[in-house]
Amino acid sequence: MTAQILLSLSILVGLHEMGHLLAAKFFDMRVEQFSIGFPPKLFSFKYGETEYALSAIPLGGFVKISGMIDESLDTEAMKEPPKPYEFRAKPAWQRLIVMLGGIIVNVITGVIIFIFLTWIYGETYMSKDSVNANGGIIAMELGEEIGLKTGDQIVAINGEEFDDFQQVMKSEVFLGSDAYYTVLRDGERVDVAIPDDFIEKMNDEESMMNFIYPRLPSIVGQVQEGSIADRVGLKEGDKIVEVGGIPVNYQDEVSAIVRGYDQDSITVKYQPGGEGQVVAFKEYFARDSIIGFSAMDVLERERIEFTFAEAVPYGTKKAFNIVFLQVKAFGKMLSGVINPAKSLAGPIRIAQAYGGEWVWERFWFMTGLLSMVLAFMNLLPIPALDGGHVMFLSYEMISGHKPSDKFLENAQKVGMVLLLSLMVFVIFNDIFSINAVKSLFGID
Repeated sequence: MTAQILLSLSILVGLHEMGHLLAAKFFDMRVEQFSIGFPPKLFSFKYGETEYALSAIPLGGFVKISGMIDESLDTEAMKEPPKPYEFRAKPAWQRLIVMLGGIIVNVITGVIIFIFLTWIYGETYMSKDSVNANGGIIAMELGEEIGLKTGDQIVAINGEEFDDFQQVMKSEVFLGSDAYYTVLRDGERVDVAIPDDFIEKMNDEESMMNFIYPRLPSIVGQVQEGSIADRVGLKEGDKIVEVGGIPVNYQDEVSAIVRGYDQDSITVKYQPGGEGQVVAFKEYFARDSIIGFSAMDVLERERIEFTFAEAVPYGTKKAFNIVFLQVKAFGKMLSGVINPAKSLAGPIRIAQAYGGEWVWERFWFMTGLLSMVLAFMNLLPIPALDGGHVMFLSYEMISGHKPSDKFLENAQKVGMVLLLSLMVFVIFNDIFSINAVKSLFGID
């Protein structure tokens, strides 16, 4: 997963900085250096007036444009009169386009990736109707915490019908205000409110696994070799109807009985092939034993394929939805509804999202997602980010007054301190979160 995130970042940083470089060269600004990664340099070459470099620290990159106060804080050249090819000598609107160049390229990159993912892979989703027809949901601890119950059938989100069951667990649901599920429970429609800060509890895979699952009938799927199920000859498709004298219809009912069972033997009744005569077996059952089968996945999946013309608007919408979610999340953090320490992910947790196995569809999805996130983050009005330069240039264009070089230099220093502090915070936050999860699950 380390190789995957490094490749993603190299692609995205290279394209981002290329956006600045091309815009600067278009307006006849001199670009002194273009680097992917931060020094020390691994190798470089010079073409025209620009040195192109690949550097050792793969946490970003930069373009050094003559006459611009940037990360290098090279202020000596700023003491001399502006030269025609320098950034500071150009009109404010040209400088603004140069600073937006990287962000624009990241947005274009993200949109293109999502368009092609949609076109090539289409969309596959689990039908909500299939989940409800097969018993609804299993409510785990976090599901029960907000008022969901095992057997609930989720029929609407915020009052609106939906098709894809995965929409129930989408970030946009948890980031909404006054969000709620509508469920069918014992034949009645019940609204279950989602707390505004619930996203804090759903920010990692372990939490998602402790929320809800689709309920599955007690039909035998895969049988574990050497288990009770294997010894008595249970086959795929057999339906379990009774365990330990208790009638069952769903796999979670079987699991609940087995977990609490304290007898020396267990009797199980089942229908071979799921119909017809009921057959029983009685087997020795030691404490903490299992019967040894997983439930058959009977849930229907729907697949949608897109022509390229259809993929363009659909993929574009998916890309921009990522930005809208970022805006919502930052709004909740700034308003104090959610805790940044529980919501901000750094490079370690982002790398984990790529997974240990190299899957190209997931790799490009994560790359497209990161491209849109980087575009949004770079647009934040923080000095040292592109958004900080955009903020000062916008002020200059509106007021007609350019901030002094000294002011911009100091703002750049403050911005760099803020960014470094944020980087340290998210890295240690990642380490703390991972260690907390390991401690919770007893992982060494």
